[in-house]
Amino acid sequence: MKVKSPRIGIDRTSRAARGFTLLEMLAVILLIGIAAAAVAVSVTQGLASARVNAASGELAAALRGVRTQAIVHGNEHTFDVDTRDNTYRADNGPSVRLPSGMKLGITSAKEDQVNSHTGRIRFFPDGSSTGGHITLQREQRQWRVNVAWLTGAVSVADVSPKR
Repeated sequence: MKVKSPRIGIDRTSRAARGFTLLEMLAVILLIGIAAAAVAVSVTQGLASARVNAASGELAAALRGVRTQAIVHGNEHTFDVDTRDNTYRADNGPSVRLPSGMKLGITSAKEDQVNSHTGRIRFFPDGSSTGGHITLQREQRQWRVNVAWLTGAVSVADVSPKR
């Protein structure tokens, strides 16, 4: 026997056609929240990597600029790196500070160690240099800016540990 509603001609609809329960809606919202959190973590790690990449590119460009000045002016020019303050400076110019959370290191000739926390790379009029490398690190990401002593060429390499 079919039950009709008090209104004439309208059948009662089944439970599935009425909509979602509050519990079902909460489950969907929870799943969306988990997915959003996963995406946010991924984007944050990508941005940190991009910051290290950009900082290493800017540092390499500054080194190339100092080398160019040495060649153009025909005299020695220097590039100083302060590992305590995480700054670098070209030819007594203004200091450039790395973004927070990044660490700076330098390997250069012993005679170019200005003090316990400052290293120097010198460029000569023929384009050569004293050589060395500068390391930028943020968490697990690490980049090395290499300066060849014979040619003064500057290159950037990702030396982060492989996962």
